[in-house]
This record gives sequence, C-alpha cells and structure tokens, in this order.
Amino acid sequence: MLKLWLYRIKRPYHLIKTGLLAGLVSQFKYNFPFRQLTVLAVTGTDGKTTTCNLLYHLLTTASIKTGLISTIGGRIGQKVTATGLHETSPSPKVTMAFAKQLLDAGMTHLVLEVTSHGFYQYRTWGIKPLVLGITNLTHEHLDYHINMTEYLKAKAGLADEAQTVIMGQAAIGFSQFASLLPPKKLLEFGPTQYGSAELAQAIKDRFSEKYNQANAQLAIQMARQIGLTDGIMVKGISTFPGVEGRIEEIETNLPFRVIVDFAHTANGIKSILSALRQDLLKQRRAGRLIAVYGATGLRDRTKRPRMGQVGSELADLVILTADDTRTENIWSIIRQMKEGMTHHHDRVVSIADRGQAIAYALYQAQAGDIVAVLGQGHEKSLCIGTVDYPWSDQEEIRKVLTKLENRFALRNKQRV
Repeated sequence: MLKLWLYRIKRPYHLIKTGLLAGLVSQFKYNFPFRQLTVLAVTGTDGKTTTCNLLYHLLTTASIKTGLISTIGGRIGQKVTATGLHETSPSPKVTMAFAKQLLDAGMTHLVLEVTSHGFYQYRTWGIKPLVLGITNLTHEHLDYHINMTEYLKAKAGLADEAQTVIMGQAAIGFSQFASLLPPKKLLEFGPTQYGSAELAQAIKDRFSEKYNQANAQLAIQMARQIGLTDGIMVKGISTFPGVEGRIEEIETNLPFRVIVDFAHTANGIKSILSALRQDLLKQRRAGRLIAVYGATGLRDRTKRPRMGQVGSELADLVILTADDTRTENIWSIIRQMKEGMTHHHDRVVSIADRGQAIAYALYQAQAGDIVAVLGQGHEKSLCIGTVDYPWSDQEEIRKVLTKLENRFALRNKQRV
C-alpha cells in the first residue's frame, strides 16, 4: 500500500516539474508545434518500434511528409536524426524542439512512439494524437507502475488524449484495456481483418512471424484513418526495409543462422523464439534453437522467472547473461531468472560476460541451428555498474563469426 500511495502522490510532482516547467514552457517557446502536426501515436508492451517504423514507411510511400520519433531515434522525412536521449519518450524540451524542426522542414505528419512512463511523467502532455494504436499489453514495468491495474490506467490515460484508439481483438490485454475506454472511442479489428486479399498476402509475404503480422495489421488500420489506400499500402509493406535490431539476421558463410532482436519481456522472448522454432520445423535438416539473453538490472524483478521459463521451454539451449545490469548483482539476476526454469535444467548455461556468452553460443552452433541473441537489439551501449560501455551485439557477433569462418575455411583447405 505504501508503494502504491507513493506512486500516486508523485504525479503532481511530475505535473509541476515536467508538465508545466518543462513542457508548457517548451510549448510556448516553439509556438505549440504539435497543434500544427497530424500525430499518429503507438503504444503497448511489445512491437511499438516496428509498428511505428512500418507506419512511417507507409506514409512516406504515400508521399506524405512525415517525421518519426521512436526508440531507435528520429526521422525528419528521409533524414535520420537522434532525438537526444536514450529513451522512447524524450523530455518535452527535446520533443517540442524536434516537432519545430519537423514544421520548419515542411513535415505535416508525425508517427510517435509513446510509453506509459512518458504519460505518467507528463512528458507527452499537450500532444493529442489523431489516432493511438495499441499493440498489446502484457506484464512489464511493474517495478514502476506497481501493478497491472496502474499500468493499464497509464495506457488508458494516453488513450484519453487521442481522438480514436485502435487495438486488435486478438491482442493480449485487449479485454482489460477495452473495459477502461468509452465504447465509441475504441476501433477494434479482428485477426483476419486486412482489407483486400492483396494486402493480406503482402503482409504474409513480408512477415513470416505472427507477431509482426499483428504489428503490420495495426499499422494499416491506423494508416486507413488518414486515407491511405490498399494499393499504396501493398507497395509500402512490400518495400519495408525492416528495423535495426528487430529480427535482424547477421550475414554469415557458416551453415547456421544468427538473429539479433530487442525482445526483453517474457512475451517478446516467447514471440521471437516461437517464430524461429517454426522456421526450424520448415527445414529439411533438423536444427537446434540457441538463445542468449538476460534481464535488465534495477527493473521489474517479477518478470524474470517468466523470462527464464519461456526460454527453457522453447529453446534447446539457453545461455543466461548480462543485459544492462546497472548496479545490481548479475548472479542475483540470473538466479531469479532460473527460478522459472523448473524443468530442462540441462538446457541452461550461465555466463555473466555477454561477449563470452555470445561466443559460447556461436561456437556451440552446428549446421541447421539458429542462434538468437536477445535484449539489446539496436542499442550501442551496455550499462554495467554506473558506466555505459560502448557495445553492439551485432559487432560482437561479427567478430566471433569472422574467427569461426576463418577456422572453417582453413579446415576445408586442409581437407583439399
């Protein structure tokens, strides 16, 4: 009860510090830029960044002058830019300044990724989206929001600011979230509601993963609200380049696949591993699924056992390792993840050093296997203690693959 009371009493503090002193001042400074932009916002537990980037691509395919603010940065038209902070919903000062840049560059629309933290802390105060899309709502951020009820209320607060809210009926958390909204405000769609057969086929051809098909379905439903036709969206879906660190395949000459993904929740890990398991089942040669991931330090501890559980159930080998441990003890984090691994103990290896864990996974890989390195995705730093060290899963993987490829080539040469 004390935690909940403290959580609720902090909102007035954020209203004054962030909403008024930072947000309102910045709105006046930049002449209320969001009033001159058509905003399409996306929130949810998993899939926000992919949905935002796809929606942005659909709008630019339709020749709509569009900006983007998402976890991986910002875009002003085709120009890629950093939003200034390592967080999904930046401070009002950053957001308002960026919106002013969009207007100065002639942009008319903005695709905006938003979070429950951003709403609670008044970082998005004054932004009223034309459409808000909800990907899904699962167990996450309960270290901050205390419980699922408060988490859902924060998401519903974001919905209060939007003219229309869109969510799929099959999305996790749909029923609970829908009960918090006025019926006329929520536009829901079924799992087979795509529009034309051509559009449905384009989505299935571009995205083999069920969760990404759901993300694409949400993006097209949002795009329809501003008049995009199915023909334009078919073109946009077909030409979508993907997102860095989201089911990103690392090229290699070795006879196994390596995937990098940002999945860092139990649901996210389950989704990506389930999709990769399906890929393995389609192969002629049997292969194993090897997963490397950890849980972030000083964040929601209650999700860690479930994160461990889904990995042990879906992967043939799990290597538990560091992922932004901050000042928390890595072995304490790993121990909590292993609490959910009630079976399949022989499938689990613990290696604290992330680089060593990645190397171990790649050296274990055999022909037909898939190695999935999860949690960091696009990120370029790893927080250990109080220091953010330069880090890239992709670069680390490529270093190890180069060594393995050289060894493989030498072995083949010796055979000849």
